Amino acid sequence: MSRKPLILVADIGNTSTSIALYQGSRLTRVRRIEKVDQNSDSVSKVVESVMAGRRLNGVAIASVVPHLTPLWEAIVRRVTGHEVLWIGHQLNLGIPLTYPKPETIGADRLANAAAGVVKYGAPLIVADFGTAVTFDLVSRRDGYMGGIIAPGLPLMFDYLAERTAQLPHITWSAVRSRVGRSTTEAMQLGAQWGYRGMVREIIRELKRSPSLRQARVCATGGYAARVTAGLVPQPIVDQGLTLFGIGHIYELNS
Repeated sequence: MSRKPLILVADIGNTSTSIALYQGSRLTRVRRIEKVDQNSDSVSKVVESVMAGRRLNGVAIASVVPHLTPLWEAIVRRVTGHEVLWIGHQLNLGIPLTYPKPETIGADRLANAAAGVVKYGAPLIVADFGTAVTFDLVSRRDGYMGGIIAPGLPLMFDYLAERTAQLPHITWSAVRSRVGRSTTEAMQLGAQWGYRGMVREIIRELKRSPSLRQARVCATGGYAARVTAGLVPQPIVDQGLTLFGIGHIYELNS
């Protein structure tokens, strides 16, 4: 039997919540629940499904959706019998924080930075492609320095549909043609090339800083693999980075 603690970890985001078991730096039973589907019954079911009858040693959650936090806290306490360790700047993250107002940093971004340094070292740029795309920066000397926030692909498509009379609401899919032969294809190509160009330029500008010149780039989030395809050098894609970071922070503070 493993002596490593078995931790329930969850990342409550603006689009969806990811949940998994973390034990000995390994993630298992990863599940995802859409934000719009989260209520008392659905959250209880997903927590019970991930636990699968196993006895936990603790629970750690990162949340950037304040109105969902009490729901998850109440259900997790009832189902697991454990209090939640909420990820925040006041915890031991394994890296220093030199950001002027650390209380304003999203819990998921703290988890990404903590996990990224453990797995890939510093200096490091972590790009998280979610509802927004965030770039979090960690140097050897200063630890967590700050970052960049830009609109994510979902926001780009939502804005186009909401602010124009004739453009449809779509989700991103790859287009092989180099010329859009329909409105949808034209929008897809605009995202495929334009968004990748934005990401490339942000990384290029960040690496002009002496402390980040040799930084590795790690990408996570739902669109990470598709957006970063073709970038040179190719970033590391790690879809479990945030959940890993939440589990790692729990271990540091237990």
